[in-house]
Amino acid sequence: MPALTPAQAARVILDHVTPLPPARVPLREALGRVLAETVTSPIDLPAWDNSAMDGYAARAADVRGATRAAPRTLRVVETVPAGRFPSRTLSAGEATRIFTGAPLPAGADTVIRQEDTTAAGDTVHVLDDRDAQRNLRKKGEDIRAGDVVLAAGGELGPAQLGALASIVCAEPLVHPTPRVAFLGSGDEIADLDQRDEILSGRKIATSNSYTLFGMITAAGAVPVDAGVARDTKESLREHFSRTAGADLIVTTAGVSVGEHDLVREVLAELGCELHVERVQMRPGAPLAFGLIGGRPWLGLPGNPVSTMVTFELFVRPAIRRLQGHALPFRRTVAVTMAEPITLGPKLRHFLRAVVSDASDGTRSARLTGPQGSGILTSMVRANALVIVPEDRPTVAAGETLAAILLDDPQHVAAAPY
Repeated sequence: MPALTPAQAARVILDHVTPLPPARVPLREALGRVLAETVTSPIDLPAWDNSAMDGYAARAADVRGATRAAPRTLRVVETVPAGRFPSRTLSAGEATRIFTGAPLPAGADTVIRQEDTTAAGDTVHVLDDRDAQRNLRKKGEDIRAGDVVLAAGGELGPAQLGALASIVCAEPLVHPTPRVAFLGSGDEIADLDQRDEILSGRKIATSNSYTLFGMITAAGAVPVDAGVARDTKESLREHFSRTAGADLIVTTAGVSVGEHDLVREVLAELGCELHVERVQMRPGAPLAFGLIGGRPWLGLPGNPVSTMVTFELFVRPAIRRLQGHALPFRRTVAVTMAEPITLGPKLRHFLRAVVSDASDGTRSARLTGPQGSGILTSMVRANALVIVPEDRPTVAAGETLAAILLDDPQHVAAAPY
C-alpha cells in the first residue's frame, strides 16, 4: 500500500467515519453536543408585547411634551407585575404601573421608565417624554412561530440551550459523546506508579497516555484508558479486549516495521481492515488506519511529538465527525516566518511554532526550538503547526507559509494540509 499525502490520508479516514446515531437527551445533558435535527419554534417570542423597563405603560399622545417644569399627570388604573396579565385597556389620561417582562395593556404604546416619574396615590407625574413609543418588546420580535431557531449540525453552547429552553425543547435530538479508547505498548513504558524505575532510567514514563487523555477530553470525547501493553501478542490482545464498547480506538507505538512492532500483526489476526499504512509527513510518517469490526482504529507513532501532531491532524477530525460536526478540520492561516528554515527529507513538515499577531493584522511565526519528534517541550511551547510543503527544503525569513492554530475555533470541511 503506497504512502499517502496527509490530505489523502485524512480524506480516507473521514470517509470511513460516520456520525454516531443521534438520541434525545435532557436539555441539561446536551451542552457541547451537536444537534442532529433542525429545530423550529412552536411559538412567538416574546409571546406578547411586554415591557422592557420597570415604569408606567401609557399612550405616547398623553406624555409628549412632558418636562420637569411641566409634567404630564396620568391616573394609574392598575399594577401589572411580571407573570400577570392586564385587565384594563388604557384610555386617554391613564397609565398602568408595570414591571420588566409584564404584558403591555391594550392601548399602550409607551413605557416611561420609573426614574422619569413621581407617583402619589393613584396618580403619576411624567417628568420627561424621552420614552415616548419606546421600551417595548414586540410580540415575535425575537422568534416567530415556524422560524428555524437552530439548524442541524450546530454545537449546543449555553446560548443555544437557553434558546431551546425558551421554545420548550426539553429533549433535543443530538449525537452522543464518543467514547475513545487509547492504549500504548512497549516493555520500556511504565506508568507513574513506577516512579523509582522511571527516575533511575530503567523505564520511560507513559507521557503519551496523559497527552492522549488530555487531547481526547479537550476534543469533547470520553477517554477510555486501556493501559500499556507489553511487547507480546498475548498482552496486546488482552489490552485490545479492553476497548470493547468504544467508538474509536487509538494506539501509540508498535505500528512501524521493527521486529517488536506487533500491533499491526495482532490487528490482522483480529480481522482489521487496513486502509492507511504510512503518510508522507514528518513527524508522524508511520501512521496507520483501519476498521476493527466496523470500528475505526488509528495507530499513531510512539514518539511524543508525533503522537500529538497526528492526533491533531487525524484523530481530532475523526472525533468531530463522530460527534456530527460537518466541519471537522481546523483551517489554516497565512503566517510570515520570522526566521529561516532548513529541512532534510522531501516530506511535508509540520513544525511546532509560536504565532503572534502583528498590529497591521498579519501574523508572524517563530519555531519553538529543536524540532525532534521526541522533544515534547516543543509542543508545550507551541500554539501552532507551521506547514512546510515537501518541495520547500529551505524557507527564508519573511516568506509566507500556512499554519494551523492549535486553539482556532474556526473549522473547514476538507483537510487544508
